[in-house]
Amino acid sequence: MNLPRLILCAIGSCFFVSQLIAAVEWQVIKINGRDFLSVDNIAKFYGFPNPIIDGKSVDLNNGKNELQFHIDSREMLLNGVRNWLSFPVFVHDGKIVVSRIDLAKTLEPQLRPNMIKHLDRVRTVVLDPGHGGFDKGAISSYGYEKDYALDLARQLRPLLQANGFRVIMTRESDVFLPLELRARIANATSDSVFVSLHFNATDRDPIAAGFEIYSLTPRGAPSTYEDGLTLASINIQNGTEADAASVELSSCIYHSLVGQVGEFDRGIKRARFAVLRLTKIPAVLIEGGFLTERGESRLIANPEWRKKLADAICTGIDNFRTLAATKKPPTLVADYRRQKSDVGTHDVNTIENPSVPATLLLDIFQPPPQIDSFQTPSPSLPNRGSSPGGRENSGATTATPTPTPEDTPRPTPEETPTPSRETPTPTPSVLSGPPEK
Repeated sequence: MNLPRLILCAIGSCFFVSQLIAAVEWQVIKINGRDFLSVDNIAKFYGFPNPIIDGKSVDLNNGKNELQFHIDSREMLLNGVRNWLSFPVFVHDGKIVVSRIDLAKTLEPQLRPNMIKHLDRVRTVVLDPGHGGFDKGAISSYGYEKDYALDLARQLRPLLQANGFRVIMTRESDVFLPLELRARIANATSDSVFVSLHFNATDRDPIAAGFEIYSLTPRGAPSTYEDGLTLASINIQNGTEADAASVELSSCIYHSLVGQVGEFDRGIKRARFAVLRLTKIPAVLIEGGFLTERGESRLIANPEWRKKLADAICTGIDNFRTLAATKKPPTLVADYRRQKSDVGTHDVNTIENPSVPATLLLDIFQPPPQIDSFQTPSPSLPNRGSSPGGRENSGATTATPTPTPEDTPRPTPEETPTPSRETPTPTPSVLSGPPEK
C-alpha cells in the first residue's frame, strides 16, 4: 500500500473513532447533588435496542444481555436474576434515570466482566464458615447455623481441590473466630477470593425463604437493607480495588446457585459486613436459605442437600476463575436451567459492543468528590426495622473523615438540577435484612 493511501486510511480511522466516541457520550443528569444517567443513554452505550416500556417495567434485550428495571424501585433483573440497586430508578423530566453509582458498580461489572480492572488470576479460595464456638448463629429445630456452615465448607473444600484450587479455611472446627481475624486470614493470601458461608434467619417473616448473596456496598450508597443514605455510608466506607471483581464473583456464584439448586431468588445484594469491609481481595457472603422457614430448614438439615449447594458454589467459583484467566463470559442462570432440562448448553456472551473502544470504557469512571456535609438523599425508603449488627458492625476499625474515593462515571456539564420525585419501594419481605450475626 502506498503512502498516500496509508495517510487516507489513517485519517478515515481517526474520523470513525471520533464518531463512535461522540455516539456514546455520557449525558450525566444532576439531581439533588447526585449523578444519574438515562436508560436511553445506557442502552446506546451498551448496544441495546430502544427500551420497551410496559407500565412500570423497562426492558432492554439484545439477545446477549437482558435488563429489566422497575420504575420507583431498587429491584431489577439482570440476565435473569434479581439485583438490588443502591438507589431507585425513577422518572425525571420525562427520562427514566439510573444512579451513576449503580451503573458503575452493579451494571457495568456484570454486563462487561471482561473489562473489570484488577481481575487477577485465582488459585486460592478462602472459605469462611460463619459463626462457631459459643456463637451458634441462627437456630432451627434441626440444628445450628454454625454446624451447617462448617459442614458446607467441609463438603466444598474437596470439590474445589479436585478443580485445582488451593483451599484455606478460616476455621476447621467448632471454635469462635473474631471477624477481624477472618479478614486477616484472607488478606494474607494472594491470587485468591474470599467466600463466607452462612444460613439466614428472620424474626419478622416466618415464610421468608431463598438464596441471597452480598458483596461490599459502594461508598456513597446505602446497603440493600438500609432505609436511606446516611452520613456513615457517604464518608466512612472507603471501598476497595476489588469492588467490581467482588460483584462479578457474586454474580458467578449466584447464577449457579439459582440455576442449579433452584431456591427462591432473593437477589444479589450489598452490605458492609465486617468480613466484606475488612477484606481486600474479592469477597462475598452467601446466605444459603432460611433456618426460620419450615421447609427450607428441613432441606438445610439434609447433608445431601448441602452437598448440592456445595456443587453449585464450586461451579460458580470455577466460572469466576475462568473469567479471570481467559475473559470467557460466565454461565448464566438460563444456561444452567437449559442444562437441567437436557436441552443443551448455550454460551451466552457479554456485550462486546463494536461501537465502544476498549479505552473509552475507562473514560467514564472517575473518583467522586469528597463529601464533607450530609445532604438529604432522594428518594428515600420506608422504615423496615432495626439494621443488623454483628457482621456489619463488629470488627470495625477507626475510620478517617477523608476516605479514598471510588470509581464512578465521569460527569459532563449539566444544566441546573431539579428535585427528584419521592419513590415507593419493593416488597418489604424481600428487602428485609439478615439477622444479627
